[in-house]
Amino acid sequence: MSSSEVGKVGIEQLDVSPVGEMTPKLLSLLRGVSIFESLKDEEFECMTDVQQVHMAPGDVMIQQGESVKHFVILLEGRISIFHKTGKQEEVEVASYSAGTAFGELPLLANLPVSGTVRAMQPSYLLLLDEESFWELMTSCPQVRKAILRNMAQRFTKHQTMTLQHEKMASLGTMAAGLMHELNNPGTAARRAASQLRQNLQRMHELSTRLSRTELSVEQKDCLFDLQGHAMQAEKPIRMNSLEQSDAEEELATWMEEAHIENAWKLAPTLVSVGISAPDLMCARQEFQPELFSDCLSWLEALVSSMQLVGMIEESIGRVTELVHAVKSYAYEGKGSKQSINVNDSIHATLVILGHKMREKEIAVEKNFDNTLPLLQTELSGLNQVWTNILDNAIDALQQHGRIELKTWTEERFGVPYILISIADDGVGIPLDIQPHIFDLFYTTKEVGVGTGLGLGIVNKIVDQYGGTIRFSSQPGRTEFVVSLPSVRVKI
Repeated sequence: MSSSEVGKVGIEQLDVSPVGEMTPKLLSLLRGVSIFESLKDEEFECMTDVQQVHMAPGDVMIQQGESVKHFVILLEGRISIFHKTGKQEEVEVASYSAGTAFGELPLLANLPVSGTVRAMQPSYLLLLDEESFWELMTSCPQVRKAILRNMAQRFTKHQTMTLQHEKMASLGTMAAGLMHELNNPGTAARRAASQLRQNLQRMHELSTRLSRTELSVEQKDCLFDLQGHAMQAEKPIRMNSLEQSDAEEELATWMEEAHIENAWKLAPTLVSVGISAPDLMCARQEFQPELFSDCLSWLEALVSSMQLVGMIEESIGRVTELVHAVKSYAYEGKGSKQSINVNDSIHATLVILGHKMREKEIAVEKNFDNTLPLLQTELSGLNQVWTNILDNAIDALQQHGRIELKTWTEERFGVPYILISIADDGVGIPLDIQPHIFDLFYTTKEVGVGTGLGLGIVNKIVDQYGGTIRFSSQPGRTEFVVSLPSVRVKI
């Protein structure tokens, strides 16, 4: 039967009645209970104040979390224990057939009932409430020994199963988490390679057209100067979002006035390597509009291709870093001393997660402090901090959502601390979940989507760096602030 088929709920709704005297039939059924099979007939006489109940399939005797506790002796039928998860789904965690007894652990350890007790078949049970149970434990030494022996065996078995489950869960979640982390750079590299192929095809077509034109020395010099300017920038120039937007609008407007095709498409790439309207003035003066347009399209394709190669290198490096991190974790090893530019570290993560943000058309507001000190460390895994926080933010956002990133420094204990704020305007984290978000294996995502390792690992990594992480959340704004000492300090 399904766990959703519920009949009577609670002891008060069930037909409970006193047992009275021990009849031969009842004694025969009790001898069939494994923990009582060695008892003599007279030793059952101390089982007074015992109640009996008949349950139909679907009847619920005790619900999860209730303080009402009973020692249960199942004489006929089958009873199952269901545990309700954080997503309010019931999972069967134990099943008992005729001849078993259970319920002593909540009584002995004064614990709440860990699951809902439900009949799966027509069942006949004997019940001892808390007072009767303790009376039995006090007055019947042989019964007490049998109950304690049964509890010890069950506890040992449960401990073994739990240990095995934790090992399998740890292995499974580590594998799932690693695959999740590898998927981001893998997808980024694949998309970059595809775009690079398109760029090379476009550059071939443009080069063919340009090669059929007789260029003057002045025109060639302009092209070589622009190419040299573009090639000097090994990485995109870091700008705040407002500065970048203004520069792109200014250059695109200027190129439109010069009759450049796809001016608004070309502008972001050219601005990313520091090219502005004055840098293009020579080429505008030397080339006719149509040829000028081809030259800028070729230049944009060249710059874009170099950046895509960088993205592929970054992605492959990230895969290598992830593999190294797993290896280091397994062998508890430490890397060599290194200097990390936190702004570059965050930017690399934004690049790798860029495809997910583009799918939701998420706006990213960046306000990076370019005077941040370098982070001196022998540790690794910092990218994983940004990846997990940003990935959660992306999941929490609807279409056209917004993410704000900010970096700055503060002086603490005579050491510069680097602070990183990552905020989003998503739905927020529910209050009942907030106390658990840094717990390992805690997740509210669907099975196969969330591993429950993300923020737990983030907290551990930040702690290893000697830093702290805090958050605040309400509908419309969730902010995580990571604080890291630029050098490891002991307080």
